[in-house]
Amino acid sequence: MEGRVSDRMDGATERLEGLLRRLVGRGPIVQAVVAVESGDRAFRWAGAEGLTAAGRHVTAETPFFIASMDKLYNATIALMLSEGGRLDLDEPITAFLPSTITRGLHRYRGEDLSGRITVRHLLTHTSGLADWLEDYPKGGPSLIEQILAEGDKRLTLEEIVAHVRDHLRPHFPPQDLAGGHPRVRYSDTNYLLVVAIIEAVTGEPLHEVHRRLFHEPLGLRQTGFAGAEARPAPDLMVLRAGGEPLAIPRLIESVRGIYSSAGDMIAFMRALMGGELFRRPETLATMLGGWHRFGFPRDRGALRAPGWPIEYGTGVMRFRLPRLFSPMAPAPSVLGHTGSTGCWLFYCPELDMFLAGSVDEVTAGAVPFRTVPRILKILREA
Repeated sequence: MEGRVSDRMDGATERLEGLLRRLVGRGPIVQAVVAVESGDRAFRWAGAEGLTAAGRHVTAETPFFIASMDKLYNATIALMLSEGGRLDLDEPITAFLPSTITRGLHRYRGEDLSGRITVRHLLTHTSGLADWLEDYPKGGPSLIEQILAEGDKRLTLEEIVAHVRDHLRPHFPPQDLAGGHPRVRYSDTNYLLVVAIIEAVTGEPLHEVHRRLFHEPLGLRQTGFAGAEARPAPDLMVLRAGGEPLAIPRLIESVRGIYSSAGDMIAFMRALMGGELFRRPETLATMLGGWHRFGFPRDRGALRAPGWPIEYGTGVMRFRLPRLFSPMAPAPSVLGHTGSTGCWLFYCPELDMFLAGSVDEVTAGAVPFRTVPRILKILREA
């Protein structure tokens, strides 16, 4: 374990170290990175447990697979392109993607509604599109279950779209976002299409867009794309399933998977929340506005996806522990994102604290929503 701390809040460090030990001691989790940093940088603490792929001790600088937290990064790029007049969020996706991708993608009750889906629908999870990875085709396993059972595979966007079109059904029509209560349903398909639109608009591969907009300006030295970096691959945290190593590099490369460290993620979040990435304050307000709450799972595919009481804006989650679970002292809310491998990146405005971490375990998608409130309780009481 390693840690670093200022003279402030000395009492919090021992409790954070205890939280880290308990987190790793709760099977199947055998590794973890947890980092906390105050807005004024007066308090900084990071701890780590476990071994890397090369058998070295995990540290606070060890990169890990950030899973769906890349939605926060890619939504930021979409809004940056919108600011520059290069992307209209209310244009249909058919304006940016070929018909071979969009035709028949959203067929609902016999009607093809694909042309009604806008970029904003994708960014806010209000398109109704099926989730290519987690949803279940009729009478068969989900694609992620197939891969875990049969082994790693590389998939093209065309193959993924064909799976959604031919084997899955949308959950509802693209929503009227001017209405009061649009339905939201988390779907990885939405953000695969966002990536395709970013690449179409910029004419660059996604990793080059990230390098130009984030890595170089923010000095993100432990951040990179799987299979797309010229420099030697860093020693990584081990992605696991049920505590056992899981090797799926082809799939991760297929979905433009990103590896990053807790420190790099906090640097990105600090720049985002500080208004450094957008030209106008209204853009960040757009990203952090229009919150809609996920419902309770209505199907098997939604069991592993974010649900109640999480709210979603434009590429950002807002989460607060319900008053029922914290009746004496209401928990503060946090803004950011999580990933299905038990990773998180949040900012807590009330406490002015940044929180990042990961257990890199595919069965631990719910871990951030249990761990982050405990971290906030320690910080608040300190």
